[in-house]
Amino acid sequence: MTNKRVLITGGAGFLGSHLCDRFIKEGYNVVAMDNLITGSLDNIEHLFKLPNFEFYHHDVSKFVHVSGDLDYILHFASPASPIDYLKIPIQTLKVGSLGTHNLLGLAKAKGARMLIASTSEVYGDPLVHPQKESYWGNVNPVGPRGCYDEAKRFQEAMTMAYHMHHGLETRIVRIFNTYGPRMRLNDGRVLPAFLSQALRGEPLSIFGDGSQTRSFCYVDDLVEGIYRLLLSDYHLPVNVGNPSEITIKEFAEEICKLTGVELKLEYQPLPKDDPQKRQPDITIARDVLGWEPQVNRAEGLKRTLEYFKENVDTAPAAARSF
Repeated sequence: MTNKRVLITGGAGFLGSHLCDRFIKEGYNVVAMDNLITGSLDNIEHLFKLPNFEFYHHDVSKFVHVSGDLDYILHFASPASPIDYLKIPIQTLKVGSLGTHNLLGLAKAKGARMLIASTSEVYGDPLVHPQKESYWGNVNPVGPRGCYDEAKRFQEAMTMAYHMHHGLETRIVRIFNTYGPRMRLNDGRVLPAFLSQALRGEPLSIFGDGSQTRSFCYVDDLVEGIYRLLLSDYHLPVNVGNPSEITIKEFAEEICKLTGVELKLEYQPLPKDDPQKRQPDITIARDVLGWEPQVNRAEGLKRTLEYFKENVDTAPAAARSF
């Protein structure tokens, strides 16, 4: 056991709950904080019996207080799927701005190191491929996705301001498409949507002609990259994702083959500002963190399918959002 204590916001969410597991495994005292708008206590129920785990039901957009020492803060509180942030755009902007400000203030008061969860969406619909951290992006600030994209871009700017002006120890991870157990089956993102539709025998929804690409990283690999970044000495943004790129149509074919169902596709209009390309350049992660993905897509999808099989009957269906 270590005496170190970590606060993980969004701790009941998909990524946050896996981070709670990792830090518990490493012997940390873990404080999870979540307002449960998109998170679920089911994701962390197994941790409540542990003496080194605490849970705070709180919205980080409001003043944040945690008594006692804190060594690290990981800010993962935010809707992450278009189906969510298009419903609650103002809350999404607030958690990226006010929430980040509150937590940076807490980190400064506690002398804690803070890592923020940024996103590949800061690159928008990129004109550079693959995307390097040096690329400034192509984001529409007044489009439907602007509430999420700009909240994350502001979050990065605020974090760097605290680092440069106050000397705060900060880390920035830019997360690319991630998947695995505990994803909400009806959250609208392509992987849970495809798996849910396939398991229900429904046509898979493809927006546009399916030629747009994504790069999917298994959650265990992402958590390892985040853990290494937190403990590194590198304060600039780092892409963490799997560079294995695939078109959405090819991905639909993979899902149907995996689930053993007939390939049936339903084409729909492409949403506004939907990125056409997504592939991380992970040179910095390799060079600085010694990190690269270990779980290939075939293996990761098998693990994720088992979780979906156990939960698909209890989850309401949702239309694909992108």
